Amino acid sequence: MEHRTLGQHGLKVSALGLGCMSFAGAYGPGGDRQDAIALIRAAVDRGVTLFDTAEAYGPFTNEALVGEALEPVRDRVVIATKFGFDIDLETGARGGGVNSRPEHIKAVADAALKRLRTDRIDLFYQHRVDPSVPIEDVAGAVKELIAAGKVGHFGLSEAAPDTIRRAHAVQPVAALQSEYSLFWREPEQELLPLVEELGIGFVPFSPLGAGFLTGQVDENTVFAPGDFRNHVPRFSREARKANMALVEVVKRVARRRAAAPAQVALTWLLAQRPWIVPIPGTSNMGRMEENLGAADLMLTRDDLAEIDAGTGGFAVRGERLPEQMLKMTRR
Repeated sequence: MEHRTLGQHGLKVSALGLGCMSFAGAYGPGGDRQDAIALIRAAVDRGVTLFDTAEAYGPFTNEALVGEALEPVRDRVVIATKFGFDIDLETGARGGGVNSRPEHIKAVADAALKRLRTDRIDLFYQHRVDPSVPIEDVAGAVKELIAAGKVGHFGLSEAAPDTIRRAHAVQPVAALQSEYSLFWREPEQELLPLVEELGIGFVPFSPLGAGFLTGQVDENTVFAPGDFRNHVPRFSREARKANMALVEVVKRVARRRAAAPAQVALTWLLAQRPWIVPIPGTSNMGRMEENLGAADLMLTRDDLAEIDAGTGGFAVRGERLPEQMLKMTRR
């Protein structure tokens, strides 16, 4: 698989990574642990080198799963995890908010290293910005972890442009992780120009619009209990019905290219910038194989122009996250 570089300090990763949140049950039951380990190792065999997890997924259980799966191939992969939520490191109890106090960041790093069965975290993201802690202090804490050899590179997730600039001035940011797909193109307005200016890589999460761009979801889809999409405004029945027009554009190109809609959506993302690395997630082996096929798909200029013409001005119905979660973004 093609490799891409995140940031200015040589963090090379596969063009497509694997988002591991789905193993923690975000889309309903997470499935069998051994099946998840087998999928992760199969992704390695297919050329995937970037694996994305977080202490908040579980909490803790997802990091432990990823650590077990990747331990035999540790030196072949890049592990990204995240800090920043107020989670008790002993019990896993959630405090309901964020916590990026420097001493907490360092404690989270030490705990994550044990769960991940490794001596370093390759990419350490602030999961959500903590408005009570200056971002300079956050970047400074990660800088100390990098100096100590516990962390390789610093990342931010769902941060606002000014916050990114201030953090980058203290410790270079290798990657910004935010939602970006044909279902959510807001990053094109400010974030993509900014990270291009600063030399920061961009890692889109939900690159398939939480499954909507696969063509497998429509207004009649019933999500499993526990699936977070049950609480997302743009996944209400009415919103899905209105938003299907966007998916039809992707399906049309997919039929012509003899590809899956998911592959077209991912290839479109890869074509936007050479430093964009999507991290589609799935707990299904067949879907994982399908997603990775996007790395081999070639879209022509006409294909890309057709997609942009059909989706660029599309007004997606419904917010991308519940209101409380939206308040924690773009800080």
